[in-house]
This record gives sequence, structure tokens and C-alpha cells, in this order.
Amino acid sequence: MIGQAPPQSKTDVAVLFGGWSVEREVSLRSGEAVAQALEGEGYRVTRLDVGRDIAEQLGDLRPEACFNALHGEFGEDGCIQGILECLQIPYTHSGVLASALAMHKERAKDVLRRAGVPVADAELVTRQQVATAHVMSPPYVVKPLAEGSSVGVTIVHEGSEPPAAVADEGSSEEVVMAERYVAGRELTCAVIGDFVTEITEILPAEGLDFYDYQAKYAPGGSRHQIPASLSPDVNRFIRKYTLAAHRALGCRGVSRADFRFDDTPGGTGELVCLEVNTQPGMTATSLVPELAAYAGWNFGELVRWIVEDASCKR
Repeated sequence: MIGQAPPQSKTDVAVLFGGWSVEREVSLRSGEAVAQALEGEGYRVTRLDVGRDIAEQLGDLRPEACFNALHGEFGEDGCIQGILECLQIPYTHSGVLASALAMHKERAKDVLRRAGVPVADAELVTRQQVATAHVMSPPYVVKPLAEGSSVGVTIVHEGSEPPAAVADEGSSEEVVMAERYVAGRELTCAVIGDFVTEITEILPAEGLDFYDYQAKYAPGGSRHQIPASLSPDVNRFIRKYTLAAHRALGCRGVSRADFRFDDTPGGTGELVCLEVNTQPGMTATSLVPELAAYAGWNFGELVRWIVEDASCKR
């Protein structure tokens, strides 16, 4: 799949970005980068900062395709995809069902587990339960059920008190996920069409616990090593699980799977898939554009392929 980008068959593209989720700022950056790249590839681009009137705007505009650069609530969970299906406007990335499944961490785990993709044990608990007592033996991770970009993720270390602040975090979700913590290396791999990319190891800056929001988007927040230094067997398993996860959830276009691999001294050697991202970031520090570049595609070629892949009934 990676090779020369397809010829341009669409000319008029709306880039959807912004929105109202907690990942709004990241989406604005992704969307602007995509819009500039598409203009460089010869497309007529309309930038749409998505509001509650987006269906009316799109109905009036009637673009040939929408590049979905939204992240988080509404843009990544099947909602905007449903609107685009109703309007019969071709759009990028995954469809309604795959987006909703991948965004909901509990449902995604169920699907991945049945597809033979290893995941960490987890349970659903309330914020109040998390704040008042340990909900499982530390170390464990507390995370929202349906957010991305590591927003609201807390690691509870051995010997620490229950994270009382979780109860006060501003969120519409009362129920959260407590997940067994897996030590080791942070790895990620992507699917572009049917092509499975190389694997990136993410090395957060000193002082950061994991690949959190700051590590993802702040300059110098992390270092990316491509390809990751792994044994042939581990490399093969990660790429196999990445494609299996993409297919099991029904993803389309581009997706990215994140993993932890415990090769710490005396560690378990365990490899688990943490999540599948159906709307990977498109900022200057984003992982999928780096992986595509390693495979020989520049950023313009990547966004052109994504647009030309746009369709309905995804």
C-alpha cells in the first residue's frame, strides 16, 4: 500500500477540526497542518471549526469529501461519522461502528480479546470508589472510558494513597476504568490501508511517568525511535496484533495501535495492546506521519492518500 500516492480524483475538501472536546486544541493543530498540506497538493480546502450547526454547514457547502481531523468526543466516537453518512458526504478514517467501538475502552477490549489481541485486565469503577480506596492492587492505571490523547489518565503506584483528585476532575463520565499497570516500553504501530508500518518506541522526556498529554504534544516532551529496537519475534507479534486489532474493530483508512512491552529486569515479558486510535494526530510531533515518512511517504502524499480513500458506508 505504501508507494506512490494515488492520483487526485477529488478537488473540493472540507477539513473538520476543533469541535468541543477536551482535545480541541490538538485537533486545531492537526486540522491546520492537514489543510496546508492538502492545499500544497492542489486541493481546494475549506476549514470548518466544528460547532453544533455542522450538519447545516455541510449541507450548504456539499464538499466532495471531508477530512476528519477531529479528536475525542463527537469527532472520534461515531457521531460526526453518522452525520456524514446521513448527508452522503464521503469522509476519511473509520466509520460509525468502528469509531464507537474503538473509543469505548471496555467495548474495545472485549473485541480485541476475542480477536486474540492481548490486553490488560481492567474493571469499571466510579470516580468516588477510586478516590476513597484502592480498587485493585497497585500499580494500576485509572483512565476515562472514552477520551484520547491520554487525557485524565492517572497511574497509581505501589505504596501510594488512592488518587483523591480523580473524584474532582471535571468530566461528564462518572464511571472510569481501572486497568492493571504493565511496566516496560511504550510502542506504537499503524495501519495505512492494508499496509502495516514499522514500530516506533516512544521515550517520554525525563520526569514524565508515561506518554501523557505533555509528552505527546509539547516540544521535547518525548523522543521517537523508528524502528524500535526489538527482537524479530516481538516485532512480528506487534505488527500482527496491530493489523488484527484494525480488522477486528472494523477500522478503515488509518489507525494506530499502542502497546506496552515489559522487558524490564526481572519483568514478565508481557506484551499488551493498550488501545486503538482511529483518528491519529496529524501535528508536527505526531506518530503516524513519522511512520509514513519512514516508509517513504511525505506528509502531502499521506494526506492525499487519506482523502482519496474517503467514502461513505465505512
